[in-house]
Amino acid sequence: MTFSSDPIVSVKNASVFQEGNTILKEVNFEINKGEFVYMIGRTGSGKSSLLKTLYADLPLKMGEGMVAGFQLRDLKRSKVPFLRRKLGIIFQDFQLLYDRTIAENLFFVMKATGWNDSSKMKQRQAEVLMSVGLGSVANKMPHQLSGGEQQRVVIARALINEPLLLIADEPTGNLDPGVSFEIMKIFQEINNSGTAIFMATHNYSFLENFPSRVIKCENQKVLDSNLEKIDFHNR
Repeated sequence: MTFSSDPIVSVKNASVFQEGNTILKEVNFEINKGEFVYMIGRTGSGKSSLLKTLYADLPLKMGEGMVAGFQLRDLKRSKVPFLRRKLGIIFQDFQLLYDRTIAENLFFVMKATGWNDSSKMKQRQAEVLMSVGLGSVANKMPHQLSGGEQQRVVIARALINEPLLLIADEPTGNLDPGVSFEIMKIFQEINNSGTAIFMATHNYSFLENFPSRVIKCENQKVLDSNLEKIDFHNR
């Protein structure tokens, strides 16, 4: 078996648009397999728009973009689900189905992504919940869990298909500092197991306690700590 050394994400001379407005331009960066990369920047600087472009919620109209082996430029809508099976996407608002149990929430995603063997589904559901420290919540409803526990479920849901890349958009934005720290440790464990993570965050204490490469959206440009010194304090 041969293993590709190609980056998980490669963006070259790209521009990001939303509703006809240029949000970012001349975007160039790569994320390698197993890498952990933060994205910072003021509200409205383009962080979410860049993430949405990577998982094909916004079309890439200028430049080149490759994510998990998929060319983003002119990507057909029919191919988007196949791209997203290679990704785990985590949002600030949990986007759980509140009329279903935790197990049913996970099964819903499994069925939507092609799982059909019930015994394998139950096994995988148990594995991902155990991996985030929630081995006993499968039959609970989301409202019975704390905010931190709900976000752990969201992380478990994102891990179902063993993604090459986790894309996290402010995943601790609605959580208190102590819970945020625990969630961040889970992300570290996931990353240490080999999954690449691209995380947008306003929590600058993460950058100090869990230092890693940083990308910053500023003045329609993307700055990269691998290439230049980034001022974390000028938010």
